[in-house]
Amino acid sequence: MDVTTDPSVPWLIAGLGNPGTEYAANRHNVGFMVADLLAERIGGRFKRAGKAQAQVVEGRIGPPGPGSRRVILAKPMSFMNVSGGPVIALRDFYKVPVANIVAVHDELDIDYGTLRLKLGGGDNGHNGLKSMTKAMGPDYHRVRFGIGRPPGRTQVADFVLKDFSAAERKELDYFVDRAADAVECLVIEGLERAQGTYNS
Repeated sequence: MDVTTDPSVPWLIAGLGNPGTEYAANRHNVGFMVADLLAERIGGRFKRAGKAQAQVVEGRIGPPGPGSRRVILAKPMSFMNVSGGPVIALRDFYKVPVANIVAVHDELDIDYGTLRLKLGGGDNGHNGLKSMTKAMGPDYHRVRFGIGRPPGRTQVADFVLKDFSAAERKELDYFVDRAADAVECLVIEGLERAQGTYNS
């Protein structure tokens, strides 16, 4: 059986970001925002994950019964550019196949609020993905949350480490909610269905 459809196999959902209150509202931390909302939906609170440098919530998503899926929501606490280490530690501890790992992350080359879901591929210069791919190969799922390109001559590093603009914040909750929906759809109904519904 394809592990991604076997209800006994857990999913590891890694929201990528940087730890610390000074980064909490940054564009680069939208993965944390989605993970926080998913944790709220399943009624869980993030806690330190043993030896792994991460915070986790364990629970189930989907309808009660055989249609639900066991998930581990994770926020690596190692800083973005070394996200791979905590994700690998959680993968090994929970025995999650790479195909059942989802990275939720910001994406520069997509318009703000637009989602793209895919399996595998390159890192497109994203340091969190680069670290994950170096640690375990590229064959994990990605939920890419568009943040758009920096305006004018703004450097990419400065842009991603700044908070969303006032105009962007007006729609941010809606877009984060939609991204959380997309993660749930991916886990419960599969990539093709999630792409058809949420890729725009």
